[in-house]
Amino acid sequence: MVDARPVGFAVTEGVAVIRIANPPVNALSAPVRAGLSEAIAQASADPAVRAIVIAAEGRTFIAGADISEFGKTPVPPTLPQVIATLDACPKPIVAAIGGAALGGGLEVALACHARVASPNAKLGLPEVKLGLVPGAGGTQRLPRLIGAAQALPLMAEGTAINAAEALRLGILDAMAEGDLLAAARQHVLALAEAGDPLPRLRDRWDRLGPREAFEAAAAAVLKRAADHPAAAACVDCVRAAFEKSFEEALTFERETFLRLMQDERSKALRHVFFAERATAQIPGQPRDTQPRRIEHAAVVGAGTMGGGIAMVFANAGIPVTLIETHQEALGRGLERVAGTYAISVQRGSLAPEERDRRLARIEGRVGLEAAATADVVVEAVFEDLELKREIFGSLDRIAKPGALLASNTSYLDIDAIAQATARPGDVLGMHFFSPANVMKLLEVVRGAATTSEALATAVELGKRLGKVPVVVGSCHGFVGNRMLARRSAQAERLLLEGASPEEVDAALVAFGFRMGPFAMIDLAGLDIGWRTRKATGKTAPVADALCEAGRLGQKAGRGYYDYAGGARQGTPDPAVQQLIERISAQLGIPRRAIGREEITERLIFPMIDEGARILEEGIAARPGDIDVVWLNGYSWPAWRGGPMYYGATLGAAHVAQRLAAYAERSDDESLRPSAALSRLAREGLGFEALARTAA
Repeated sequence: MVDARPVGFAVTEGVAVIRIANPPVNALSAPVRAGLSEAIAQASADPAVRAIVIAAEGRTFIAGADISEFGKTPVPPTLPQVIATLDACPKPIVAAIGGAALGGGLEVALACHARVASPNAKLGLPEVKLGLVPGAGGTQRLPRLIGAAQALPLMAEGTAINAAEALRLGILDAMAEGDLLAAARQHVLALAEAGDPLPRLRDRWDRLGPREAFEAAAAAVLKRAADHPAAAACVDCVRAAFEKSFEEALTFERETFLRLMQDERSKALRHVFFAERATAQIPGQPRDTQPRRIEHAAVVGAGTMGGGIAMVFANAGIPVTLIETHQEALGRGLERVAGTYAISVQRGSLAPEERDRRLARIEGRVGLEAAATADVVVEAVFEDLELKREIFGSLDRIAKPGALLASNTSYLDIDAIAQATARPGDVLGMHFFSPANVMKLLEVVRGAATTSEALATAVELGKRLGKVPVVVGSCHGFVGNRMLARRSAQAERLLLEGASPEEVDAALVAFGFRMGPFAMIDLAGLDIGWRTRKATGKTAPVADALCEAGRLGQKAGRGYYDYAGGARQGTPDPAVQQLIERISAQLGIPRRAIGREEITERLIFPMIDEGARILEEGIAARPGDIDVVWLNGYSWPAWRGGPMYYGATLGAAHVAQRLAAYAERSDDESLRPSAALSRLAREGLGFEALARTAA
């Protein structure tokens, strides 16, 4: 009969092995917590047990809390109670860490007397990513193990480290090159032979390190994450290790954890976590769909985007052929790639040897015939539909059967591109964001004919490339750029009605964005949007006039702001204000003072309205998918949860009412709430009511 209990117990030659078996990741569910407590109590009371090893089945030690319990009434024993049981155990305990020990899993290991891990182990306290602090002693034990100055950044950034780094820092006591359980048994028996007193982290005040070093680390954390509630809370909890007794500090940590559970910013961060997990579930996808094998890639176009995409493949260990039409253009592209890697080496973020390995995976070739052996081909030429159709028509002839054919287009019709081939089922969009080797978002654009297999391949490939893939439908601008167009139109309109570029930018920065819209456009170059508007027959009076005056942004030394002397930070330019006022007069738009609240709402609320339309049309499958797009591609502040989450906190009725009022005040009909948003407001529904079963 198979033992279905989540925690096993066996004694061999004086060592009790407590083994967790709660697949897939051995989460600390209520049955696991209860089983651990009972097993520790049993081992403590058994005179035949000299020492204890805590191990786990599968490829993970303990990946943390059971997320299905979030927001529910805790079922005893809680994790702090389990940790207290470990603390009270009179016998030596060693954690045998195979795979990941994250969050509560690492806190369990820290409560043991020692930790032995396999070389593939990863350790971390990532609670900050959920808007929380470690709540079971992590903020107190880790500083006492490796010093407060080293421990704080690991908690405040939520970074997982590998076994070698954990051993170097002193989190691990030993690395098992062979049998992990045998190594843990040997280590714990040695502790038993050594006798009392057993080392306990609760008593190791001497390991906290200099207070000055901690305060310097704290200042750096607060500077990087000024708006992050949990990062500041991590600082407070570790500081308590210096100022309070261990028991008092544990109480403070737990109170902080429970307070953050109710913090609105922390709730938004938890929404982000669950929304990102949900993007992996493709609505309408058959359960047995298997992705194709991708062993070699090709990228067509060696410009900035194409070179960046080639780097993404090379960074992931996938050989890639970078293709251009002429040797000169190819040479420039390869030089740009090499230069980008060189900068990483200079900064110390990339070892020269790894740089060389990545460069060796990138082969430059002239001519589309070089794509013949690729499993995936990503087209990354400039945004011209006919050019893309011509390339895909050629790839249809050249690429091998079953190759995934992807366009990096940011707004063009995937179906029109697919129709240039005889295999539209293999065609989709893979919209990388610039710089491609840095930005996490990947919009996977499903065409009308895209097969489930091709879609699954692109999503799996995106994960392998280290991206956050989000499946979206095909329309002009897809999800991200379609919503951005609404914000950009209002940013322009606000200038015409009386706001200055710096007032608009300041409002968005105060909301939580790193940069305002006009500073961002200056950084990217005004000519990018100008070229797009010309291609689509659209206009933006102020932006177009700036381009015609040669004010193309930072690269030209002038844009919405002045960048005299090559300055990176722009300063307001009276000439821009005069230009704006002149255009307002020509268009007959009266100017007035506009407050920050109105600026913010007129930038954000049209995006929420467009998100409602996107959901109603089935372009996005879930409100959370839209949030993930904006969080990972457009620097939406994570602690606000994303545009749809933010809209939900305000309520559709509030957003619709404010948009209607602004439409009346500004005589701008584009601000009128859509039929989709109006229906939600009228019926008192949430955005989930608009979601369809498939994107």
